[in-house]
Amino acid sequence: MYLIALTGGIASGKSLVSARLRELGAVIVDADVLAREVVEPGTAGLAAIVDAFGRGILTEDGRLDRPALGAIVFTDPQALQRLNDITHPAVWSRARELFTEAAAANPDAVIVYDVPLLVEGSAGRPMSFDLVVVVEAPERVRVDRMVEHRGMSRPDAEARIRSQATDAERRAAADVVIDNSGSRENTYEQVDALWSSALASATGAQED
Repeated sequence: MYLIALTGGIASGKSLVSARLRELGAVIVDADVLAREVVEPGTAGLAAIVDAFGRGILTEDGRLDRPALGAIVFTDPQALQRLNDITHPAVWSRARELFTEAAAANPDAVIVYDVPLLVEGSAGRPMSFDLVVVVEAPERVRVDRMVEHRGMSRPDAEARIRSQATDAERRAAADVVIDNSGSRENTYEQVDALWSSALASATGAQED
C-alpha cells in the first residue's frame, strides 16, 4: 500500500486532480463523503454537533442543515474549531478502515486520501502518509471560480478561503505541489508524473 494525502484550498482544483488519479487507477477515499456519513441522523457525530450548536442547525426532518451551520462556523474561528474537533476524528477513523480494506484487496494499491482540511484537521489525525500532495491556484482565480461556478458572492467566497489554512501552511506540509492555475492539460501532465512515481514507489515497497 502506498498512501497519498491530497489536499488543497477550496476551488483550487483538487477534485480535478483526484478524478485524474482515479482514472489512472488510484483508490480514492473522499473525506467529504465520509464527513457526510459521520453526521447522518442517529450518529454520535450529529448528536455532538447539536449539543455544541443547538437544534437550529437541524432541518425539519432531523438532518444537518449545512447552510445554517455554515453561517455560524465560517465567520467564527472558534465555532469552526469546535466543529472540526467533532468531525475530524470521526472521519479519520472511518478513513483508516477504508485504507485497511483497500490494502487487503490489493497490497500494491495506491490509495489517495482526498482531504480538503488536511492541515486544519491534523490534531485529530496523525500525519502518517507516504506522500502529501497540495493542489494550488492563486486566490483571485479561486474566488472567480466560486463566484462563476458555485454561485457564491465574492465576500462569501473570500470568507471561505480565510476560514481555511493559508497557502504557506499547506506548502509546509507538502511533498509535492501541483499548480492548477493553467490549462487542464498542464495539470494532467503534473498528475501523470506523480502517478508514475507513486506507482513505482508502491511496487518497490511491496518487493522490499
